[in-house]
Amino acid sequence: MPAHRYAQDDLTEAIGDLCLAPGADRAVLRRLHASAGVRTRHLALPIERYAGLGDFGRSNDAWMAAGLDLGEEAVGGALRAAGLEPADVDLLVCTSITGIAAPSLDARLAGRLGLRPDVKRLPVFGLGCVAGAAGLARLHDYLRGHPYDTAVLLSVELCSLTLQRRDDSRANLVAGALFGDGAAALVARGRGAGPGAAAGPSVVATRSRLYPDTERLLGWDIGACGFRVVIDAGVPDVVRGHFGRHLSAFLAEHGLTIADIGTWVCHPGGPKVLAAVADALDLPGGALDTARHSLATVGNMSSASVLHILQTVRDTSRPEPGTWGLVLAMGPGFCSELVLLRW
Repeated sequence: MPAHRYAQDDLTEAIGDLCLAPGADRAVLRRLHASAGVRTRHLALPIERYAGLGDFGRSNDAWMAAGLDLGEEAVGGALRAAGLEPADVDLLVCTSITGIAAPSLDARLAGRLGLRPDVKRLPVFGLGCVAGAAGLARLHDYLRGHPYDTAVLLSVELCSLTLQRRDDSRANLVAGALFGDGAAALVARGRGAGPGAAAGPSVVATRSRLYPDTERLLGWDIGACGFRVVIDAGVPDVVRGHFGRHLSAFLAEHGLTIADIGTWVCHPGGPKVLAAVADALDLPGGALDTARHSLATVGNMSSASVLHILQTVRDTSRPEPGTWGLVLAMGPGFCSELVLLRW
């Protein structure tokens, strides 16, 4: 996490200064912040610096500088926890939807981390919030074909740097109430490579799903000012209408039902999305508590959130061996990604 941590109450008026015209009514802004389910968040920069960013170029430069530092810390920490060295990494997948760079972050990090010159790299842009789950799924695909390899997924999401100044649209205000900044890294090993020192669950299967005619539900409008968020109020309705049926069919292919899942690692899109997931799946009370806790303590960190939740599960309530788990997230497309785990 970046060092700059703020209580939600302390950010409300500061974000109002950035997004609203002087003297504008702040009642909607305050209601959104109060109902977002967020208590604290980390920001890439001190809050007083955001007014001076000025344009997309400066915001992207800030994303690059902070993202490299956080990415180096995340990957280095994940490798140490796994008892591995940078030279052990065969594939680095790097995802971010909050900035752009060529060479990409992974290329710029390779030397700083001490990765091998022949490391395979895959920078990913555009998956947004779903990329934590989708990135884990794609690592699984790669390791099935390279069972002796070690792969790393890095997510760097500095959502605060995309906040649009003097934009009082509901989508921008919702984003300003929900999103936080952070980076996360995950180490995965093929069956032939052996477990790391901090072995976690095995990936059993994955499933991707695109929902037709939903392209405008979630994403960016990209222009001179950078990334202007698109968040449609219809997202919870799509979740309620489709998610339960598709997830149940996926589990049935493996002889499982929703009741068999002992650990839920769900992207915390926001309180309404979490409620829609719980409704669609008829989940027992408390099933999504780790997602709600993550949202409350660090906000919605886009693709990094499910990795943050997975770490929390590992560190505070490690499931018993044999427990089934499910990683699930949704993102632009509109799409969802499911990753079936077993501890």
